[in-house]
Amino acid sequence: MTIYRWLIVALWLAFLLYWASSAIGAKRSVGGRAWRREAGLRLILIMLVVLVLHVPATRHVLRIAEAHEASGALAGIVGVTVCALGIGLAILARFHLGRNWGMPMSRKDDPELVTTGPYAVIRHPIYTGMLLAMLGSAIAVSVLWGLPLLLFGAYFVYSAVREERLMTQQFPQEYPAYRKRTWMLLPFLL
Repeated sequence: MTIYRWLIVALWLAFLLYWASSAIGAKRSVGGRAWRREAGLRLILIMLVVLVLHVPATRHVLRIAEAHEASGALAGIVGVTVCALGIGLAILARFHLGRNWGMPMSRKDDPELVTTGPYAVIRHPIYTGMLLAMLGSAIAVSVLWGLPLLLFGAYFVYSAVREERLMTQQFPQEYPAYRKRTWMLLPFLL
């Protein structure tokens, strides 16, 4: 295992530890029905991934991709840097949300519109950070990270669109103005 792979693993472990520990004390979610409906979508996506991974042609392609792992110091340095920036952005965004953080598309007791820190520029910086971290992992470790990057990318865009509708309902005066001055996921692109 290369030093870059170890660094990527360490970054993702740090991310998971922070995420788990910071979830303690978050505001209570209200209206659990929406989350249950979205849980069905998540379960279907997981089942599709499992089914696709059982197709012999898919396993063959994955073996070929795994044989062509990222190599070289430049790819390792760039990948680890992009991954670290992505995880740093996600953690900073989570910190700015404070007790307002919750599962995607969930409603909170006494909601607040957070527009500080990375939210001053990007409306969904946690998603952006996680996508950057996956991109960095693909650059530093293996092209196989492209699969979760694509799957989560599609899911994050879907979630962001749904969350924007929810936020517009919760903050009918503030949110439209906030949307006009910020980017959804990627500055200058989306």
